[in-house]
Amino acid sequence: MKVVPLEIKGLMLVELKVHGDARGFFVERFQIDRFGEGGLPTHFAQDNHSRSAPGVLRGLHYQTNPTQGKLVGVVRGRIWDAVVDIRPDSPTFGQHAAFELSDLNGRLLWVPPGFAHGFCVLGDEPADVLYKVDATYNPAGEGGVAWNDAQLAVPWPIANPTISQRDQKLPSFAQYKANPPAWDR
Repeated sequence: MKVVPLEIKGLMLVELKVHGDARGFFVERFQIDRFGEGGLPTHFAQDNHSRSAPGVLRGLHYQTNPTQGKLVGVVRGRIWDAVVDIRPDSPTFGQHAAFELSDLNGRLLWVPPGFAHGFCVLGDEPADVLYKVDATYNPAGEGGVAWNDAQLAVPWPIANPTISQRDQKLPSFAQYKANPPAWDR
C-alpha cells in the first residue's frame, strides 16, 4: 500500500497492491497497522455501499454535526470521483481534485471532513461504490453544493448526467460561502 498526500491538504490517494492472475485478483482494502503508518484513520463508524447506473452523477455532498470523513473506493465499475475544499479558513478553499477510481486500479481516496464529495459513473456498466466513514450519518447535518457550479468548475467527464431531484436543488457555491456551516467536530 502506498499513501500519496495530495496538493489540497488532508486529501490522500491510497494505492493498493492488486494481486492478479488468470483467476481474477485479490486486494487488501483495509489493514489497521498500514493505515495508521500511512497517516490514515483507523477507526470507522459506518460502511456505506451505493450502486449507480451509467450516467448517474451524485453530489456534491458533505456532512456536519458530526463532520464526516470518507474513505472512498469502487468494488465494481468505474467512477470519476471529485472533491471540493469547502473549509472557509483553508488556503485551498474552493479548489477541487478529481480521480478515476475503479474496481481494477487499486485506488482509494481519503476525503477528510470539510470537503464536498461527488462522483459520476464512467462507461456503460453500473458502479458499486463502497465508502467507510469515520462518524455516523446524521440527516440534520447533511448539506451540499451544486455539482455544476461555474465558480467551482469541476471537470465532469460526462454530458447530461442523471441527477437526483435533491441534488438539482443544491445551493451554489456563492450561497454556501455566504452561510458556511461550522466545521468543528
